[in-house]
Amino acid sequence: MKIAVIKETRNAENRVALTPQVAMQLIKVGHEVMVEPKSGYASNFSDEAYEKAGCTLVSKETALGQCDILAKVNAPTSDEINGLKSGAALISYMYASFNEALVAELNQKNISAFSMDAIPRISRAQNMDALSSQANLAGYKAVIMGAAHMGKIFPLLMTAAGTVTPARVLIYGAGVAGLQAIATAKRLGAVVEVSDVRPETKEQVESLGGKFIEVKSEETAKVEGGYAKEVSADYLAKQKEAVNKSLFQADLVITTALVMGRKAPVLITEDQVKQMKLGSVIVDMAVEQGGNCELSELDQTVIKHGVHIMGQSNLPSTLPQNASELYAKNIQNLLNHLATKDAFKWEMEEEITKGTLVCHAGNILKK
Repeated sequence: MKIAVIKETRNAENRVALTPQVAMQLIKVGHEVMVEPKSGYASNFSDEAYEKAGCTLVSKETALGQCDILAKVNAPTSDEINGLKSGAALISYMYASFNEALVAELNQKNISAFSMDAIPRISRAQNMDALSSQANLAGYKAVIMGAAHMGKIFPLLMTAAGTVTPARVLIYGAGVAGLQAIATAKRLGAVVEVSDVRPETKEQVESLGGKFIEVKSEETAKVEGGYAKEVSADYLAKQKEAVNKSLFQADLVITTALVMGRKAPVLITEDQVKQMKLGSVIVDMAVEQGGNCELSELDQTVIKHGVHIMGQSNLPSTLPQNASELYAKNIQNLLNHLATKDAFKWEMEEEITKGTLVCHAGNILKK
């Protein structure tokens, strides 16, 4: 099949859907890969590297018009959808429940769309799970960004001039991003404490050297698709009480809490920020879904009540080379599962196909 890669147009998006290495592997099994010039430039992949891998450099219009499969990071624009031929397939992030108009537009053009954010969290789909591969990098980068804004170092340091005590880091959420943040902060020498509404994450937190903050409540969070479902206001109040001591002592706070299909829960209020240490830092990784901190601002670093609050969106894009390498492998593994070199299998009841296919043959399958 003919696979197209085009330059991402989202603001500050530096990733590319396929790297030269992955494109070469797809070509070896019989696919053709067309690449719009400069598509990988922001990820440190040159046009020459794509040509050496066996790709054909073509205009965006040619790539869209001739491809059987369009591989993207972000959902396509209306112009990009209109440029595709009827019956083509799309593989990208889509967030279908938030983008009904996009899904309708794709369906009207008879595009079969697979959503990379809907990979089922099952063992045989782990190598296709783009949300996890990208969150892993984001958790690392959140710690590095926080460290750059702190007024002190992470590790214990004993010098002739005196002893420097280690930084204290508090992490909300022990999912993929949170666990990587724990590991990174510990490697840098910090004292790390962690809060999560899922008590079963305690063992993972402690295995990485973090201290798990337990919330005394009969209520436990239910997990759906790898994400905690929204908990009650009473539970959040108890969590707030349990975490406050650690929050007010922390030098760096990283929040990662998301609820699938809903606004992110507010875990840090303005009143709590007022009681935090002067010069402490909050990195709000949930800012794109409303933020875990009440004072976060999208794509802004603000100082409120003496606390630096960082609301950087799309953290994986700040590590574009590694993020693109992992995302491209996710797409390759999904494509190998869904299709042969000649055509898609269309196994409509198979779990991964059923989970990722948003629309097909004029029918909307997910809302």
